[in-house]
Amino acid sequence: MKLLFVQDFRLCVLRGEHAAVDVSAVLRDIPHTGPHDLINGLIARFDTWRPKLEAAAAAGPAMPLEGLRIRPPLPKPGNIVCMAVNYMEDGTLPAPAPINAFHKAPTAIIGPGDTMVLPDVPATIFEGEAELALVIGKRAQQVKAVEAMDYVFGYMNFIDGSARGLKPAGNSFFQMKSRDTFAPIGPYLVTKDEIRDPQNLRVRLTNNGTVMQDFSTSDMAHRIACCIEWVTSIHTLEPGDILATGTNHRGLNSFMDGDRIELEVEGLGVLRFGVRDDLKRTWKRETRLDRQRQGFDTPTPQTGGKYAQAE
Repeated sequence: MKLLFVQDFRLCVLRGEHAAVDVSAVLRDIPHTGPHDLINGLIARFDTWRPKLEAAAAAGPAMPLEGLRIRPPLPKPGNIVCMAVNYMEDGTLPAPAPINAFHKAPTAIIGPGDTMVLPDVPATIFEGEAELALVIGKRAQQVKAVEAMDYVFGYMNFIDGSARGLKPAGNSFFQMKSRDTFAPIGPYLVTKDEIRDPQNLRVRLTNNGTVMQDFSTSDMAHRIACCIEWVTSIHTLEPGDILATGTNHRGLNSFMDGDRIELEVEGLGVLRFGVRDDLKRTWKRETRLDRQRQGFDTPTPQTGGKYAQAE
């Protein structure tokens, strides 16, 4: 099942690929003060509500997606945990990096058709990392890897926006990662039964129609179950929390004003959003792999606008 919010956060079930059925009336008995409580409550008791959703989705009138405003499927998650350096970079790393993660602010969430806004800060570069994110389905505390997948509710596309190179060095994750609009998600939340093997999915990101990231989740250094085990050994995850599984960095590229981004993790639809920079800063359009092949271990230099410096 694919769940999505449309218009004024009416909860829908996707029918086919191009239509949605409003099922919000069926869920009125779920206690909620807003769409975030509604979707989290549904996730927590999904086994009870699923038959009602299926019946409503089969019987209700379908609305064409074209012309609808699609909202983020998780408008306000309690936790957004992002795995750090969690890919083997197409097998080029000699060993996995130590398992690590960071938090991203829930206010960073935006949805399909929204805009990532680049702030007025002296970042060396702005990037967006294409990621598979999983959504927690039940309270998860001290979970063992062998049981970890039982705690997954579903999956969705996720972008981890970054403002890199901010000072002071070594004290940058919060100010780099938790900016408003730096966590695009969507277009919908796909229940786990629709994804046969989350460890073998193609992840593809285009920037203005050009493929920049194209990799497989099979290249993950620490597999999903291990990530859940490690994170829940530190703190509890609740239904509706997001765990983003990291990215292959070799295709990372500069995000600039006017860019149109599309992310498609296999089976999860296409997340489309724009980028706005009121300062109109510019960078070379090259990936990290392009830089490595040129013998550089630094980000693509800024070529114009505020904060630009010579390489």
